Amino acid sequence: MGKIKIGFVGVGGMGQMAHLSNYAVLREECEVVALAEVRPKLAQTVANRYGVPQVFANHEDLLNGAQVDAIVAPQPYRAHYAIIPDILRAGIPVFTEKPLSLTVEKGEQLVRLAEEHRVLHMVGYHKRSDPAMEYARKRIEEWKASGEYGKLQYIRVTMPPGDWIGGADAPLQSDDPYPHSSMESGPEYFSEEQTRELDSFVNYYIHQVNAIRFLLHEPYRITFGDRCGVLLTGESDSGVTVALEMAPYQTTIEWHESLLVCFEKGFVRVDLPPPLARQQAGKVTIMKDNGREPSSYEYPIMPNRSAMRQQAMNFIAAVQGIRPVPCESKEALEDLKIARDYIRLMQQYK
Repeated sequence: MGKIKIGFVGVGGMGQMAHLSNYAVLREECEVVALAEVRPKLAQTVANRYGVPQVFANHEDLLNGAQVDAIVAPQPYRAHYAIIPDILRAGIPVFTEKPLSLTVEKGEQLVRLAEEHRVLHMVGYHKRSDPAMEYARKRIEEWKASGEYGKLQYIRVTMPPGDWIGGADAPLQSDDPYPHSSMESGPEYFSEEQTRELDSFVNYYIHQVNAIRFLLHEPYRITFGDRCGVLLTGESDSGVTVALEMAPYQTTIEWHESLLVCFEKGFVRVDLPPPLARQQAGKVTIMKDNGREPSSYEYPIMPNRSAMRQQAMNFIAAVQGIRPVPCESKEALEDLKIARDYIRLMQQYK
């Protein structure tokens, strides 16, 4: 497959800043041929700005009226259940934002549909596509295979609240009223308060829950959560300890997100930029001290390419059959199970 034709379902703030602006410049790899947006003025404004020839009022009209090879549907995750099944049943590869859904049950339905129709469903954990994360994962796997720096022992992810926009330009807007949309309900076994807590957790920290598994390259389970909601710890299938520091402090004009992967005789650290920072990759620090050679630090240089741009490239390559996607819906379902278990664990303090 050569250059692919892409349709967009939803071109609001994140749809523009994180996704459409990146696909629109990948002219050798793809062409954005259609968009669906329920706000008509915004739809036409965005189509004019990005040169999108076909505009539709909703995803059903796009499915019926446009010829596309793949769809990017950056909807709020609680709206996935009302839109994504139609795309999967149409057999069109689709990209959605994180998380897969709010609940494990709706997530299971989406996974089942993707499998039944044998269609690709990529979930947008963009941190997996950051060049620094890709580089770190490769080095971690090399160390695990060689044993030169001992066993993998500990992974810590820290993400205090901060300036996640990182100076990105504001999206195009209109005076269309914001549309009412049906939103996924919480699980039947959770109270309204627990559903609010679940919604907040998956909105803010599901990226980090997923990133831990990406660097571990194996499943893990929760073992502890502090009553203040600052620290979550767990253990992998092979016995590696993991920790997620959610909000030990906050910043107002910076972004402090880091991932530390510790072996017995060294570590790999990644410091990530704000999620919407333009064409800026993370930074990697590697410390080695195997006792046989002089200890050292490495600071490999990453390309000037953001995780969002690389994520778009990864989705296109997956649709073309060039390489697997960073995270399919089946794996993304595991994040929802972690989130569910965390909320259940926190209930003990109520």
